[in-house]
Amino acid sequence: MKPVAIKSNLRNQQRVDVSTNITIEKPDGCCLTCSVSNISRTGVMVSCNQEAVKTLIPDLKAPAPGNWISVKTSFSVPVVATQPVSIIADGNIVHMRRIARDEFQLGIQFAEFEGNGFDYVDRYVGKLLADARNRL
Repeated sequence: MKPVAIKSNLRNQQRVDVSTNITIEKPDGCCLTCSVSNISRTGVMVSCNQEAVKTLIPDLKAPAPGNWISVKTSFSVPVVATQPVSIIADGNIVHMRRIARDEFQLGIQFAEFEGNGFDYVDRYVGKLLADARNRL
């Protein structure tokens, strides 16, 4: 029997499951919309179909360390229940894996936020983590 390699957590932050849309923009201006699966203070895991992934990663090869793919992301988070705020963040696609015939996951690591984006993501993730702890 072959030993199974343990994969380390690619993010140093706790992740929380969310379901929202995210717009991903390539440096050439091409935009597409995918779904966020989970978010942390340092990045997002995004679910896309094969056509969307081919637009972002034409050869469908997972990005190698140091050869990450630069993108700009925009999505909304509810800072207060009635007031979602838009987050715009530059980032890098650092992870890709196929999870079904026409479904892929992309890991995007945040590099830089516009305005108060980091503070909003930090507050949102913190609130979701606290809510999850309180339910236990």
